[in-house]
Order: sequence, then C-alpha cells, then structure tokens
Amino acid sequence: MRLHCLLIASVLLLSASASLADGDAKAGAQVFKKCQACHTATEPVNKVGPSLMGVVGRPVASVATYSYSPAMKAFSEGGKVWDEALLRQYLPSPQFLVKGTRMTFPGLRSSKDLDDIIAYLKNPAAAQ
Repeated sequence: MRLHCLLIASVLLLSASASLADGDAKAGAQVFKKCQACHTATEPVNKVGPSLMGVVGRPVASVATYSYSPAMKAFSEGGKVWDEALLRQYLPSPQFLVKGTRMTFPGLRSSKDLDDIIAYLKNPAAAQ
C-alpha cells in the first residue's frame, strides 16, 4: 500500500513538473503586451523596467545597465535565479513577493497566462 501511494505521488509530481513547460509562446506574446510598456523581451534594451530578454535562468537583479530598487536588490540576495518556479511566485503579485518593488504591475492571475508568458520568455522566437 505504501509503495502504491509513493508511485501515485511520483506520477502526480512528474505531471505537475511537466505542466510547467506546457505554455504556448504565441499566446504568451499576447499576454506580454501587458508588460511591453515597461519591458522588452526580444532586445537587450531597458525601459522603465529591465530588459527581460534571457530572463529565464538569469540571476535576479543582474542586468548591469539597470538600476534596481533596494527591495529587488535585497530580494536577489542568496543567489536567486528567475526560473519557472520563481516567476510563478512573482508574476501573480510582484508587490506581495517583493515588498517595496517599483514594479506597479498588478499581476497575472491566470495559470494559463503564466504558462504562456513563461513559454514566451523562455523562447520569444517561438512566437513568430
């Protein structure tokens, strides 16, 4: 019985992990329109916010040409990296996760939007 429960738990965890990469980059490009007033994802150009080109896998607050808020700098301590899991925590409510961030974006609440925007940020070229 215990082995059976462990197998079921393993299958559920693998399914959840697989769903992290199930977004649609084309749909994510549409979701990103909510972000483009402040960010770029296809150019290494900062706007009001830092460029998000290559953000997935990049250390937090690491764009050398951008002046991050003290709150974001503090949040980056300990070597945090913008991976899928951290983006899923941050994007629904940036001000909740990073108290004092200058980012005023209210957040993305939809799981589908999160899947799609992460797929887009991982590979903007796939949206073409």
